[in-house]
Formats: sequence, C-alpha cells, structure tokens
Amino acid sequence: MSRFNTQLVFPLACLFAICTASFAQEEVDYARDIQPLLAKRCYSCHGPGDVESGLHIDTREGALAEADSGMAAIVPGEPDESELLRRVVSTDEFERMPPEGKPLKSEEIALLRQWISEGAKWKKHWAFEKPEPQTPPEVQHQELVANPIDNFVLKRLETNGLQPNPSADRRTLIRRAYYDLTGLPPTYDEIEAFAADESPQAYENLVDRLLASPQYGERWGRHWLDLVRFAETNSFERDGDKPDAWKYRDYVIRSFNVDKPYDQFLIEQLAGDEIPNPTPESIIATGYYRLGVWDDEPADPLQHEFDHYDDLVNTTGKAMLGLTINCARCHDHKIDPIPQTDYYEMVAFMRDVAPYGKRGDISNSRREITSDDIRKLHDEADERIGRLQGELDEIYRQVVDKLPEGERNEARNPKKRRELEKRIGEFLPEQSKLYEELRQQLREARTEQKQLPQRQFAMAINKALNPPPETHLMMRGNPHVPGDEVKLGFPDIFEAPEPVIIPPAGGKTSGRRLALAKWIASDDNMLTSRVMVNRLWQHHFGRGIVASTDNFGQLGSQPTHPKLLDWLAEQFVASGWSMKQLHKLIMMSNTYQMSSAGSEQALAKDPANNLLWRHDMRRLSAEEIYDSLLVANGSLNDKMFGPSYYPKVSDEVKAGQSQPGAGWHNSSEEERNRRAIYIFVKRSLIPPMLANYDFPETDALCPERFATTQPAQALGMLNGDFLNEQAKEFGDLLRKEAPGDLRQQIVLSIEKGLGRDATEADIQSGEELIAKLKEKHTLSDDRALDLYCLMVLNLNEFIFID
Repeated sequence: MSRFNTQLVFPLACLFAICTASFAQEEVDYARDIQPLLAKRCYSCHGPGDVESGLHIDTREGALAEADSGMAAIVPGEPDESELLRRVVSTDEFERMPPEGKPLKSEEIALLRQWISEGAKWKKHWAFEKPEPQTPPEVQHQELVANPIDNFVLKRLETNGLQPNPSADRRTLIRRAYYDLTGLPPTYDEIEAFAADESPQAYENLVDRLLASPQYGERWGRHWLDLVRFAETNSFERDGDKPDAWKYRDYVIRSFNVDKPYDQFLIEQLAGDEIPNPTPESIIATGYYRLGVWDDEPADPLQHEFDHYDDLVNTTGKAMLGLTINCARCHDHKIDPIPQTDYYEMVAFMRDVAPYGKRGDISNSRREITSDDIRKLHDEADERIGRLQGELDEIYRQVVDKLPEGERNEARNPKKRRELEKRIGEFLPEQSKLYEELRQQLREARTEQKQLPQRQFAMAINKALNPPPETHLMMRGNPHVPGDEVKLGFPDIFEAPEPVIIPPAGGKTSGRRLALAKWIASDDNMLTSRVMVNRLWQHHFGRGIVASTDNFGQLGSQPTHPKLLDWLAEQFVASGWSMKQLHKLIMMSNTYQMSSAGSEQALAKDPANNLLWRHDMRRLSAEEIYDSLLVANGSLNDKMFGPSYYPKVSDEVKAGQSQPGAGWHNSSEEERNRRAIYIFVKRSLIPPMLANYDFPETDALCPERFATTQPAQALGMLNGDFLNEQAKEFGDLLRKEAPGDLRQQIVLSIEKGLGRDATEADIQSGEELIAKLKEKHTLSDDRALDLYCLMVLNLNEFIFID
C-alpha cells in the first residue's frame, strides 16, 4: 500500500529555475534566443527610454549605429568587431558588461557570437508574427508516431539524443483520461473492463465517450471560470451577492458540452447583446463583463470606474490574447511594442459598458430574459391586477372621504385600511358587495400569477452607454488628468485594418464590442487560436507549450515546440474552432499516452521534461479531490446546473469576514453532495477544503493553478470535519455492502477508493491498523473502520493520478 499523502511534490517552477540546459535548436533565432537575453541583462541601461552612452540595443537601428564611443555595438557578420561582444567577454571590471551582477554565461556568449556571425538578423518576437503553415517533420522512429503531434515532439527528442517513454499501463491511462476530461475517477469496474478490452479501438472509444459525457463541461468549464475571475459576490467590505451569477457558470458548462465553436464562445461573451437576434443564452454570456470586483461605496468613484475598465482590458488581453496590455495603462509598455494609446483604444471599445451599478441600484447589470410568451402572460396578469386594485382604491377613496378630516391621513396606513375594509357596508352599503367581489377577484388573479412560469433575469449588460463617452489618454493612468482623446483601434503590433463599427438595430448599444469580438475571434488573429491551443495543452500536460500561458509577449516564456504550437493552432481553426476535436487530437497522440516513469539518462539531460520525453505526474486539483471523496463513498449527487449551494463552514472560518457569516446560508445535505463546481463562490469566504488545495483568488484571472505543498493540506485531510465526515460516509457504505465482513470491507475500500484490486499486503495492513485502533485506543468497530477509511482517503495513491 502506498504511503500517506505527505504532499512532498517538488514544484515544477523549481525545476524550471534550476534546469537551464539548452537543447539543440535548428538555428539561432533573435526573438527566441537573443532578445530575451538582451532584455534580461542589457535593457535596464540600453533599452527603451533614456539610455547610457547613447546606446540603444532594443532596436536594430540603435544597435548598429555608432554609440558615444564612436563604435557600433553590433557589426553583422563580424563578431570580433562588435563592441557588445568585446565588452561582455572582457575581464576588466571597468569595461565588462553588464557592470553589475554576474557576467554572461559561456553558452549565452556563444549564442551572441553565433547570432552576429550569422548576420545578426532581427526578427519580430515569435508571437507577433502570424502562424505559418507547418509540415510535421520526418523522424527516424516512425513506429513511435500515432499522429502528427508525435512527429514534432519526437523530432526534438531525437535531435537531443533522447527516447520517449513507453505508453502508460492501461489502468493509469484510463485514470488519466477520466480526470483530464471529466474531473472524476473511473470506477473499479470501468478500469477492469478497459484493462481487459484488447480491441484496437478501446482507447479511442473511451476518449469519445468521455468527451460526450455531461461531466466534460463541468470539468473544462471550471478552467474557463478561473480565467474570467468567476465569483458570485462583489468583494470589498460588504462582499454582496451578484444575483444570478450562477447562470453564467451554467452557460459556460453548456457551451463546452455542446462543443460550441470557440470563436462563437468569445463573441457571445464580448458582444452577446450586440449580435443579430440575441438570445437569452447570448445575453447571459455578457455576464463576463459583470464578474469583476465592485465597490458599492468607493472613495474615488472616477478612479473606481477606470479600475473597472482596466480589469476588463486586463482579463480580455490575458485570457483571450495572451498579452499584458494593461501594463500600458500608465506609460508605454517597457518591453512589448504596446504604447499607451493602444491601451486606451482598447478601453474605448468597452466604454459603453455602464458601471456595475450604484449602491442600492444594480439595474445596469440585471436584465430580463423571459420569453415573449411568458412575458405576455405576466403583463396581462399585471394589467388585470392593476385594474382590480385601481377599482378597489377608487371605492376605498370614497370611504376615506367620509371620514372626519383628522382621520384621513391615518386611513392610508395598510393596517388601518384592513380595519376599514371590514366596515365598507357602514360607509357605502350599495358598494359593499362589489368591493368584496373585487377583493376575491384580486386574490384569484394574484394566485394565478404565482402559478405562471417565473420571469427570468440574468446578470448581464442591461444598460449600455450609447453613444459611449469619449476616451482620453490618462496621464500616468490618472483619470483625473485626461490627455488627448483616442479613437478606436486595435493594437499596432497586429497591423490590423481600422475597425468597422455597425450599430445594432434599436440603438441600445454602439456596436463597438461586436467589432472588438469579431477581431479577437477572427481566423486571422495571430494570437487567439495559439493562446487557446496552449491552454488545452497546459491542462493535459501540466504546463503549456508556452509556460507563461497569459503572457505571449517578450517577457513571457519561449515555446518549447513553436512549430507544434503553430500546427495545432492551424488545426484548431480548420476544425471550426472545435475544442473537442482538439482534445481528441492531443489525447490520441503517443506523447499524451506516455508513462510518467523516470529515466536516468533523460532526467540527467532534461530534468524539467521540457522536451516531453515523459508525461508529468499530476496531483488532483481541489475540486477533483472534493468530488473524488463523494464518488468513493457513493454519495455524489450528479445534479447539474441551478443555483449554487453552501457547504458547511465553521464559525472560526466565518469569523474572518468583516461581517462574520454574512451571506453564507445553509443548504440541504443532498445539495451539499453535488460537485464542487456548484459551490457558491464567495470572495471573502473560500471553504478551507478548496483554499488549502490552491483554489484561485478570484479578484483577478488565474491562468494557472500551482500545486503548493503546505501543512494545512495534511492537517485538513486528517483532522478536518469535512474529511472525517466523508470517511464516516465511506465506512457506512462498506458496512452496508459487506456487513460484518472486515476482510471484504477492506477489499471494497481499495476498489472504491483507489480503483484497483486489494493485495494481501493491503488487507493485512488494514486489519492490523483496525485491530490496533480497537485495542490500543479502545475504539468501537465502527469508529476504527471510519479511521481506516480516513487513512485510505489520505494515501498518495488517492491524491495523485499516476
């Protein structure tokens, strides 16, 4: 039996930090190899802005021009005549560059020399060039290729003298596929059936079945919710609710399940109210704009308004384009070619998005989406109720007129009215019968209205500012110091044509956001397809081809397999932006199916696995652990959609709120057994079970969850109320299925908890633990079994996929 869940996983980031080995590349590339080096070691003195000695090396013109010394930093083709190279290799402390910090490494100097020898060719950063059509390369071991993904990966491995791992065993493979696509574990019977199925189509059939399952949307919808900073409250001191935010979550899940084309998915969120013939679904999608934090009592309302626009630009730029556009809010971007005007041009596209609301009024963000037929029924009911109430009010007014003048004001009090209604006959005997008939009709009308299907509302864009206010460049980002007006435009690096704005019919919105959405979701946009392909790869392999998934700019990570990234982006667009087809393409590759076992040679040469010679091990996410506990003990409620539920949270945790317990309600036990994606996401109160296992902060987008290791995880898994409750549920299930048979109970615990056969060693150690708990600690049979179940749920084998 595997050891307890000690959580001692060496962080991937540490591996990246200590593994800086360079791998064989086809050629020295300025954007990939040289520009990041210059940016890191030279730009602080010789980059954008004011420079030392008149030397700019952030541009080709500056690097080739004479500096104040009269010498050129770079002479193409002549490394020995290039002052830059002479200074970085100098041993004279007064000449050596950079003057502070460690000197350049020998391999870095070799790269500079080779680049200059080859002509010092300047190229745009790779992400600022449109993807080029790629042909899968020829490889020596074609028998290791299942689809073209393997050609790209295997070519790099062969070039660097490495071999890919063999395929994972079938039990590992089905567990990997289940968690990756559904976030749930396979049952013992499903694992055994797959392991015994020798059909060549068995694995492909498994992938197809999982992609078609409704649980797929629940799993992959959660990844998107991380990106768009999904939460159901506003943050700040009161942290009030965002009504109907759960409908946006359900929209995302449904979109993934029906394999909505990714370009359409983006357009609906950015401009679902501006597309022709908007639907309730597309209106709900615009809840994207309402997910951010909101201060209902800001100290500086204008600053808060522009912080809201900054949040939208930041989220849209990083999540959809992989660019840190918001860095240019206060000044031109220091590294990427994004001037401040680009930032405010992006703001201008969103200036018709009215602020979330004002304290006590969120009508900007609450929109009715009731169908026309149902709305008509409600309108008719309202008209009837209003008419009857009006007739009653007219008769009652006549009663009030008969009262002494000093009593008339009091008659307007509802309590006084109820008293006087009983005496209608005294004041108006000829209308007493009519009044009672009207009251009865009103009661019936209200009862009938309550029986109608409810009106439906969504958190969405309800009120747009049309025409939108002018947008000005803000000096140092300060909205109180506006500069020149800026017009609409896309970032210059995209070299896109001027936007064409077509106002939608009806004049309620400007049409700006639809123009922005169509540009972002265009087949020709050089980043959108790459960014989403990279995200899908990230969630299948533990990191993206570009590790900095929200930053494809010059300070982001270089792609480990740039040609593969472009080829996948091309396939994605060609498939009609189908995410499910891309999933299948990735999962059918041998690269995905590889074992995660170590190799002495590969670990020595590529310990971070940048070349993908194996599949990385992965710990379950917070939601996967939560859901797997419910699956193990048989209590999972697979109900989908609808309002979120509130898990049990201790008073000690609630005390961390500014108003302890405010906005946290009770849910039924049945509701609490639903999947974790349906937990109410309150910004000021994340349940410890989720928070301990790296559930993201929700004030800003989370492109990547880190698998941290910290004491609260082990303490919560062993001592937390939630885990102990789940362990007892597990014990109850075992007692029900194998009453009085301890050996069979242990066997079932391994099958249901770990998905494999119990060995004799498992059974023996389980029996010994239970006996010790009973004898040494005088526990009852039931309590001892419950603690044994708690031990099973704490095994690494339960927490880790491989």
